Amino acid sequence: MSVISRLVREYLLAVQFFTRIPVTGRLADWVGYSPEMLRASAGHFPGVGILVGAVAAAIYALLAAALPDTSFTLLVAAVFSTIATVLLTGGFHEDGLADVADGLGGSYDRSRALEIMKDSRVGAFGATALVLGLLAKVSLLALLGATTPLAANGDEEPLLAAFSAWHVCAGLLAGHVVSRALPLLLIVLLPHVGDPAASRSKPLADQISPISVGIAFLWCFVALAAVLPALDAIDLIVACSFSVVALLWMGLLFKRRLQGFTGDCLGATQQVCEIAFYLGLAVSL
Repeated sequence: MSVISRLVREYLLAVQFFTRIPVTGRLADWVGYSPEMLRASAGHFPGVGILVGAVAAAIYALLAAALPDTSFTLLVAAVFSTIATVLLTGGFHEDGLADVADGLGGSYDRSRALEIMKDSRVGAFGATALVLGLLAKVSLLALLGATTPLAANGDEEPLLAAFSAWHVCAGLLAGHVVSRALPLLLIVLLPHVGDPAASRSKPLADQISPISVGIAFLWCFVALAAVLPALDAIDLIVACSFSVVALLWMGLLFKRRLQGFTGDCLGATQQVCEIAFYLGLAVSL
């Protein structure tokens, strides 16, 4: 098997695992499955972010252009862009955020917290985290999309916001990629403490090779380089820095409360890092 063929199969397995995009029939037979392949596919999670971010950006740009130009236009575009990502991924990462919030909020005992996280029901802490997370994401995207009106003489009025829809599209793409690369470092730094029999993430959480980590950050480099025409390097540096701080905070939280991580922790970290990326982008203005 050629290197390119192997990489494509690993990427398609990642798409199959983390999205609702069907990989079935002969294509699924060609892709195949094994725990080793799933571990290797971890390096392509940021590549899945490119796919999800591209869909989100397309929905945002389409609605921003098609809807009447009012103060609510960009808010509507942000809402439907977020809906598109949830439908595309099946709310996989949002589910992790809710489970982690329920577990850590529901009990200070490690064993009880892990037990709560395995419960498929959503409690008060999980529902609150979901609502606040989606509100944070939508409001930040709407803020980043707001443009500054121009005065009659051509001078800019005081800045309320400075990004156009094009900048938001670039931010969406980069945010989805970066936020899917950083949680992989939890696999490197922390032990997996989930239930081996019930965890879908156990095969990939057993270990992650340096090659997979390198592939993941190569996806990041490609995505960040692609959006440089729309975003200044300093904006990307600030946004990425916010995501790294979010990762460190989540990692320390999991180490202190759980002495490791679960698959839900990876999903929750993705959500928090994505929100932090958009926040950093807004602060950089």
